[in-house]
Amino acid sequence: MKKSVHQSFWRWICGRILALAIGSVIIIALCMWLRYAVQNFWVLHHMPAPVRTEFIALKDNPQLNPSRFHDIVDTWWGLSYSTPSIASADWIMVAVLVLVMIPFIVIMGLRYARPLALQFSRLRDAADEVTHGQFGSQAELVKEAPEEMVRFASDFNSMTRQLARYERELRASHVAMAHELRSPLTAAIGRLQGMLDGVFEPSEAQLGMVMKQLHYLSQLTDELHLLSLADAGQLTLTLQPVSLAELLNERAAWLKPLADSNGLTITVSASAPSMFIGDAFRLGQIFTILMENALRYGRRDGHLSIILQQQNNAYWIDFEDDGPGVTVDFLPLMFERFTRAETSRARHSGGSGLGLSIARAICHAHGGSISAALPEKGGLKVSISLPTGTAG
Repeated sequence: MKKSVHQSFWRWICGRILALAIGSVIIIALCMWLRYAVQNFWVLHHMPAPVRTEFIALKDNPQLNPSRFHDIVDTWWGLSYSTPSIASADWIMVAVLVLVMIPFIVIMGLRYARPLALQFSRLRDAADEVTHGQFGSQAELVKEAPEEMVRFASDFNSMTRQLARYERELRASHVAMAHELRSPLTAAIGRLQGMLDGVFEPSEAQLGMVMKQLHYLSQLTDELHLLSLADAGQLTLTLQPVSLAELLNERAAWLKPLADSNGLTITVSASAPSMFIGDAFRLGQIFTILMENALRYGRRDGHLSIILQQQNNAYWIDFEDDGPGVTVDFLPLMFERFTRAETSRARHSGGSGLGLSIARAICHAHGGSISAALPEKGGLKVSISLPTGTAG
């Protein structure tokens, strides 16, 4: 894995401040040294050879003839060379260097701070676009920005991608919801209007058709209410010890007449009772949904195998049928609301398209998960994981 090229914010700030401070001191010291070096070279180069030889000897040992040493210095370097005054050439040189370095420090400081300011600016622009409803807006990453800022911008971009996806799903869900609610309402209203207009005789059979649509509408609103509670984190669970094996067998026995009429064989394999602290009613909903899906979409005279086992601090329940399965592209969409496969698991097969969404919501409420896969031998495999940490 490639290591991040970005520095931490602390190192980024400290590195630039220290670089400016140390760099400025070094430049000033280097300029002062160059001034002395150039001046000494110039003076010694123009000094007569005998005087230069005498000065070099006295420079190493000035106490041999202090008056002569100072006479040479005053003659060739000038009287102001060793004057201890604030107006001396040395202090003037320092003042000039400081005045020159101030713009340099300001320019370099602004240049070093630019990646940080630029990253903030791009985040601000992207956030402004999000506030105006453009939920997919992305903040461009600045290459030289500190690591924390780059990670923050990356997380912001991930968040806006999620927002854009949620917006698309919400819009699609609203359209699908309106369609699903309108269908039974339209059927019931049309049938009632037909009876009022005398087109249909108000018989028990006709009223039964209306009641069937109203029952479907009531079930749909209950399912939508459950999903809304789950999304808000307010799905209430009645927790109690429950045997997952017994609950699976009970659900399979309850659906056996319908399974027999479709020629579907359901087998439950469980090595132990697998006691779990959960909501028996909600867990039963999950199991019923998955079994009914196998009945609705599986192969006639087929087989549904349910295997319960405990692995890695979790209960795993696999529902595997030998039906036509789904396409690979449909797998990531299976647990979204109002989704139905368009091929073998056709839209006309029935169901509101909320079953698997409800199953996922109940699994998550229990701290578990649900996923789907396509076995090599065909069919569909749905796996549920429930943590044993909540088991009794």
